[in-house]
Amino acid sequence: MIVGVPKETYLQERRVALVPDVLSTLGKSGVEVIMEAGAGTAAGYLDGQYKEKGAVVVARAELFERADVVLQVRTFPANAAAGRADLEDLRPGQTVIGMADPLTALQEIGQLAQRQVTLFALELMPRITRAQSMDILSSMATVAGYKAVLLAAAELPRIFPLLMTAAGTLAPARVLVIGAGVAGLQAIATARRLGAVVQAYDVRPAVREQVESLGGQFVELQLDSEDSEDAGGYAKAQGEDFYRRQQEELAKVVAANDVVVTTAAIPGQQAPILITEAAVAAMASGSVVVDLAAERGGNCALTQPGDTVEIGGVKIMGPLNLPSTAPYHASQMYAHNISTFLRHLVEDGNLAIDLEDEITRETLIARGGEVVHARVRELIQPSAPSASKES
Repeated sequence: MIVGVPKETYLQERRVALVPDVLSTLGKSGVEVIMEAGAGTAAGYLDGQYKEKGAVVVARAELFERADVVLQVRTFPANAAAGRADLEDLRPGQTVIGMADPLTALQEIGQLAQRQVTLFALELMPRITRAQSMDILSSMATVAGYKAVLLAAAELPRIFPLLMTAAGTLAPARVLVIGAGVAGLQAIATARRLGAVVQAYDVRPAVREQVESLGGQFVELQLDSEDSEDAGGYAKAQGEDFYRRQQEELAKVVAANDVVVTTAAIPGQQAPILITEAAVAAMASGSVVVDLAAERGGNCALTQPGDTVEIGGVKIMGPLNLPSTAPYHASQMYAHNISTFLRHLVEDGNLAIDLEDEITRETLIARGGEVVHARVRELIQPSAPSASKES
């Protein structure tokens, strides 16, 4: 079986789907790897390093022509503009694995299915123990949480740690992290390592112990949050009254901090607004908000995705694709996730799709000209019967 890794075409995407270190393991599974020339250069991995590990470097057209399986960071559905050229190059029976934005890029998924292409979306990896080594969302969130705090530290007009100097004592910065998922926990840990006093809030009370284990103070709001977590461990959407009261309570905490990092997201939906314009207005001049939910609209009402705005002396940053700003290690983590998933699918050197297996079934989006994932199919055609078990 031949696996091809093309160069990413998404705007400012510097990651690559495989790094040289994973090639030997794939080789033991009977997988031959071909790389597009320069595919890993932006991430710090040169063609020569891939060749040393047994990969063959080819032109892009040859890669799509020869590969049985194409591995990408962003497949066509998650790269609708630049990735359309890939759609034309894909052939019936080919398999594509990567991030696919499966709950929102519905039109593109339908187009890919029409090409008779088999698509696996790694964002839908089930949150079960044996799938942890394949969990690309956790890997990329780790990088994003780390980078968010560094961005804040660079913009804040004060330093993070407590310093006692001959010129006087410098008080530590105060950091609030909203959302204690993987990105939030990494942001807490990074801010603490830099010396800040850290608070964290999450609608799920169960994460309190994790926050405190990293040296953060867990913020409790007077809200009913018993039904706040779904079966997969993600935060659930709440009603308008809940969000209104949450905004009011959070505004008091936000005003007392120098930096706020927001990470709250709900899969397949717009990010909830947690920081209102009034809350920003109450923040001290020089404060910084880093909104990691910017790609889904943002947790701050004033966030401009992909831009930094300053209002009343407060900077609101809406960075996009933060993992790509640390492409060497982001690619390393992603490569280990996707190669582990690929080996999960391979049997005797060939792709074996076992729909009885939860990992395979829950990540398989399209096959045989149809969208086969129950949840995605329902989003595309709400009245259509499911073609697979309910997700």
